Amino acid sequence: MSWSHYCELLTISDSDKRSFYEKEAINSGWSTRELKRQISTSLYERLLLSEGKTNKETVLALAEKGIEMSTPLDIIKDPYVFEFLGVPENKPMLESDLEKALVAQIEKFLLELGRGFMFVGTQQRITLNNTHYYADMVFYNKILRAYVLIELKTTKLTPEAAGQLNMYLNYYAAEVNDEHDNPPIGIILCTDKDSIAAEYALGGLSNNIFASRYVSYIPNKEQLIAQVEAVLNEWHKQKKE
Repeated sequence: MSWSHYCELLTISDSDKRSFYEKEAINSGWSTRELKRQISTSLYERLLLSEGKTNKETVLALAEKGIEMSTPLDIIKDPYVFEFLGVPENKPMLESDLEKALVAQIEKFLLELGRGFMFVGTQQRITLNNTHYYADMVFYNKILRAYVLIELKTTKLTPEAAGQLNMYLNYYAAEVNDEHDNPPIGIILCTDKDSIAAEYALGGLSNNIFASRYVSYIPNKEQLIAQVEAVLNEWHKQKKE
C-alpha cells in the first residue's frame, strides 16, 4: 500500500475497523480513492449488520482476515450503497432506468458488489416452454465459482420477486452451470424489506436467494455504528444469561 493508503487508515480510531480496511485494501487491491469510498460508505458496519448475527467473533474475524468468501452469505451487504449514481434521495426511478444507470457505472457497481465479481450482462434470456423471461443482471463470482443473478426492484420486497428469481436459479443450475460451477446465487435488490415477510418469502427455498436493500445516498455513519453496538450489547447480554 502507498503512503496515501496509510494516511486514510490513520483517520480510523477503532483498531478492529482499521485492521479490516487494511486487510481488504490489500486483498482487493483498492486504490486510495476506492479505500476512501469504502470507509465513507461504512462498509465495515454494513457487513456486520448484514450477517444478522453480529458478535465479538465476527468483529474479530473481519479485523484479522477481512472478508472471507467461502459461502454465498459472505458476498451480501445490507444496504448496498449506490451514491455514485447521483440520484436524489427518494426520487422515483423505473427498474429499467436503474439498470441502465448501474451499467453506465459498472466499475463502481463492481466495487460495491465486492471481490471476485465479473459482469456477464443484462436482460439475459431464459426460455421455458417457448416463453421468454429475462434476468435483470448476471454476474459470475470467480472466488465462489458461481453465477450471481440480481433482480432489481424499485419497490419493497415481494414474494413474487422471490418466486421469479428462484425459477431463474433453477434454470441456471440445470442449463447454464458446468460441472465445475457451484449452485447459482440470487440477490433481490429492493428499496425496503420487512424481516418477517422476507423470512416467509425466502424460507424453505432450495436455492441461495437473498434480499437486500439499496440506497442512493451514503448512510448515516453514526446511526450504523449505533446499530452495530446495539446488536453487540444484546449479544453480550445473552451470553451472561
